[in-house]
Amino acid sequence: MIEFFFDCSSPWTYLAFHNIQPLAAELGAEIRWRPILVGGVFNSVNPSVYFSREHPVPAKQAYQLKDMQDWARHAGIAITFPPTVFPVNSVKAMRGCILLEPQGKLVPFAQAAFAAYWGEDRDLSNDAVLADVCARAGVDANAYFAGIAKQEIKDALKANTGELIRRGGFGSPTMFVNGGDMYFGNDRLPLLRAALEAAR
Repeated sequence: MIEFFFDCSSPWTYLAFHNIQPLAAELGAEIRWRPILVGGVFNSVNPSVYFSREHPVPAKQAYQLKDMQDWARHAGIAITFPPTVFPVNSVKAMRGCILLEPQGKLVPFAQAAFAAYWGEDRDLSNDAVLADVCARAGVDANAYFAGIAKQEIKDALKANTGELIRRGGFGSPTMFVNGGDMYFGNDRLPLLRAALEAAR
């Protein structure tokens, strides 16, 4: 089994979200989707992210943008670094993933959310944008907004975030194979594949 802790506010998570699904299908592995709020993780255990945003190394930043495009091209998806809203407040979208997972609609909703933000520079904190994401995913927007306001949904998102921190995670995407074998980032998927193959 693969546990996939994720937040739609990360381009590397978009890549991993896209890439892990065919990998899991090929190897017969179940994916357990674990929505989190990555800002909560950064605040608790990885505040260096904020320092690097405020004090970027130009050469490293330029390479990271190239690297992101190389990976996106390899995956066959389009990613554009949002010129207007970054970082985005993704809490409503991630609560939505919690809400929709039991309904079997997490994957299409998250896919639409990733595409809206990383493909179209649309603000995922905006209710009108989220309503459009719902429409694309076949989700009733009125039920969605009512659902993400429920305390149990808010609590579940906090619980997932706290659990990731307790298990040693520090960002998104973080993946675990069979409970305790942790992998971080889209570029670790070849190692995750090897772990799954060894477990078989």
